[in-house]
Amino acid sequence: MAAATGYSAQQIRDLERLGVIPAATRAGNRYRQFSADHIRDLHAYRGLAYAVGPVEARRAMRTIRSLPPDQAAALVCSFHARLNQEREQALAARAALKAIHDEATTDADPVEADAMTITELSRALGLRASTLRFWEQVGLVAPERIITRAGSARRYHLAAIRDARITTALRAAGYRITDVHKAITAIRDLHDVSHSLEALGNRLNTIAQRQLALLRAAATLCEIIQPTSQT
Repeated sequence: MAAATGYSAQQIRDLERLGVIPAATRAGNRYRQFSADHIRDLHAYRGLAYAVGPVEARRAMRTIRSLPPDQAAALVCSFHARLNQEREQALAARAALKAIHDEATTDADPVEADAMTITELSRALGLRASTLRFWEQVGLVAPERIITRAGSARRYHLAAIRDARITTALRAAGYRITDVHKAITAIRDLHDVSHSLEALGNRLNTIAQRQLALLRAAATLCEIIQPTSQT
């Protein structure tokens, strides 16, 4: 099994214990006896783990054997839908970054009428005002503070609006705050934007490879859910 799958003997024991593969039969000398189905299932698990992560893959391999076929098939299909959503979000983030960079390099000078309040910006982006305040705290967005009769208020000019839009797009694509900060810095400097766009391109390529891995594993998962002999 180890030679056929590339997993170590201990990994195979662990995956058997976790229910990723069915329990092996025991010979008279208590040695495990594996079949071609075990090898098939481990190959499917490797592809699934690359596509959705080892934790989700272990859960799925264990679960699909106990679910009715329709529910097990729906579980596998949900992984396809999730990966496609990741791709759509990454595409949206890349488009937003390109568009915002193009805006940043136009000759038009900002005017006061372009500014927005925190309420206006949060509504425009579909966010909570508290989210914008948090982004300000971690250095992603830098609004101006103006004095009002009630004390002070935030005023978002074009640069701050642009940063908020970038942050919204990248956070929607699953990027961590630290990664978003790098992209924001690149846009602010207007010298390193290609690196942020390159990162999004790499992410899209990775998602494509994960989708292909899931497609390759799908045929085997289908056989586990409903063996050919039962169709």
